[in-house]
Amino acid sequence: MKKLIATVIAGLFATAAFAQTPATTAAAPAAAKAEAKEAKADAKATAKETKAHIKADAKAAKAEAEANKDVAVAQADAKADKADAHAKAHKTKAKAHEKAVKADAAVTPAPVTPAK
Repeated sequence: MKKLIATVIAGLFATAAFAQTPATTAAAPAAAKAEAKEAKADAKATAKETKAHIKADAKAAKAEAEANKDVAVAQADAKADKADAHAKAHKTKAKAHEKAVKADAAVTPAPVTPAK
């Protein structure tokens, strides 16, 4: 009985040794190579996408900065126009006041002093 069990166990070991063929080891490097190629392509696509996002963000930031610049220029122009209008109004008021004083002086006769 012991010999029979020993023969069966030896047969299993022999079968296991012959079941492993070198063809499976050759397929592993090919699969690894294909996987590496796919990973490289994914990395390339990710880099390209990131570059496109960065470029778009920079373009948007540039446009926003340009718009802010235009707004600042428009505000400065508006302030200058407002100051000019204020100065002009002040000058016009002063002229009108001067005219009114002259008109009052022309209408009002000089006070007469009684003769002694």
